[in-house]
Amino acid sequence: MNQVVIIGSGQAGVDCAFGLRQQGHAGQITLVGDDPELPYQRPPLSKDVLKSRGEAGWLPLRGEALYTKQDISLQLGQQVREIRRADRQVILEDGSTLPYDQLILATGARNRLPPLPGLAEATPMALRNAADTRRLIAALPDMDRLAIIGGGFIGLETAAALHGSSTEVTLYEAAPRLMSRSVSPELSDWFRRFHEARGTIIRTEARIEEVLPGQLRLSDGEIQAHDALLLAAGVMPNVELAADAGLEIGNGICTDATHATSDPAIFAIGDCAEAPNPFSPAPVRLESVACASEQARRVAAILTGKTPPPQGPPWFWSNQGNARLQIAGLARPDDATEVEGDLQDISDTATLTIRRYRDGSLTAVETVNQARVHMQARKTLSEAMETSGRGQ
Repeated sequence: MNQVVIIGSGQAGVDCAFGLRQQGHAGQITLVGDDPELPYQRPPLSKDVLKSRGEAGWLPLRGEALYTKQDISLQLGQQVREIRRADRQVILEDGSTLPYDQLILATGARNRLPPLPGLAEATPMALRNAADTRRLIAALPDMDRLAIIGGGFIGLETAAALHGSSTEVTLYEAAPRLMSRSVSPELSDWFRRFHEARGTIIRTEARIEEVLPGQLRLSDGEIQAHDALLLAAGVMPNVELAADAGLEIGNGICTDATHATSDPAIFAIGDCAEAPNPFSPAPVRLESVACASEQARRVAAILTGKTPPPQGPPWFWSNQGNARLQIAGLARPDDATEVEGDLQDISDTATLTIRRYRDGSLTAVETVNQARVHMQARKTLSEAMETSGRGQ
């Protein structure tokens, strides 16, 4: 009877484990995770959990009893030391061995550490797991000034969660604009003004030369003081285990259309995996809960001999204060924009829709507080892909 081992206890790993049972897999399923806590949802950590100072937002991915009911074995707080492909074995840090017929890598990603002198020694805070969030919340009462390195989703969500507190937040972004890889210039500018109106100090094109104890030295010689430093400058996929096992690595663990790696007995899903996608001309690694869940469901179907569900358009979301950003599709920085709504309205009730086009074809739709428009956009992009029968 087939034994499946899943490395990674985040969204992708848990959804795949339960998906296998739902699809009729009767063999052993073992879920290994280095986080000692019962698997939980990660997105609320920089939103509801931080905003409530830990009083709300802690959401398990599944109740503990369900793992027992579905006969899914949990090995939590365990590091995987080695994958022995020839023997089809996973070696844990305590020396124990897990045999597998199929191995699923859902190892996720970790904070990217920019090559800034003094940064590693400064031991900056992060917001990748529950322990990180608890550490930040515990430090807030004595924190007058927080410096955030990185102007992406996590940095901005954190700044929004601290609006109205006694902590002054300064965000440093090296690029000319916020969320530059994710949204249009128009929406980037809107979010900058939205956050600045609520007290966040934003420094774009900020060149940090050195991280000193309690200080940042900028390229122009300016010294900026802080009580705490949060690193939110993007992530790196956790590929080391796969690389050491000799699997092909690109911008993540390389997989084919079935999410199989260069070893047909090993699959990779979620933030760690680079996979073909009908909405992208080349394999892509997508950092989103939606992608992790979709790939998990597809692998569960494939391993049980079922037809996998089709890949829908990639979609992403970010709650920044009362502004709910949702993105459907994949745009490029030079895609044309069409704006619907008042860009000068930065109130909590503002609504915006920005459609992105390439060669006259819709590639993505960005919305603020427009859930219905977002859902329609996903449907429109899916129908266009089905009609064309090809990727963009």
